[in-house]
Amino acid sequence: MDDYPLLDIFLTTMWFFLWILWFMLLFRIFGDLFRDDTVGGWGKAGWCVFLILLPFLGVFVYLIARGKGMGAREMAKMKQADAEFRDYVRDAAGAEAKKPSAAEELARLAELKRDGAITEEEYQRAKALVLQ
Repeated sequence: MDDYPLLDIFLTTMWFFLWILWFMLLFRIFGDLFRDDTVGGWGKAGWCVFLILLPFLGVFVYLIARGKGMGAREMAKMKQADAEFRDYVRDAAGAEAKKPSAAEELARLAELKRDGAITEEEYQRAKALVLQ
């Protein structure tokens, strides 16, 4: 343990986390680039070549040139996901609200019995199921 001092452990850990941070930043930039519909295929290819051949300069230029748009695109994506979720919940709640109540079911059963569509025995079985 004497040949690897505490400061070296700290520096190694720091470099390791900076390396992970760098890759997270690259993945974030590539994800933003490929999700953006305003950039054409050649533009995306150019940015990819720039980011791969000159990664540090490419990342800094991308963040300066398109950094503000990254936040706006992310916010728009979040708002769209929230709107889709709210629509789904509204539709699901609406489908549940359309289910007839027990009183409506009993009224429908009584009408069917009165019209002769079902017998007294069928009426009693269906009524028991509705009241459960």
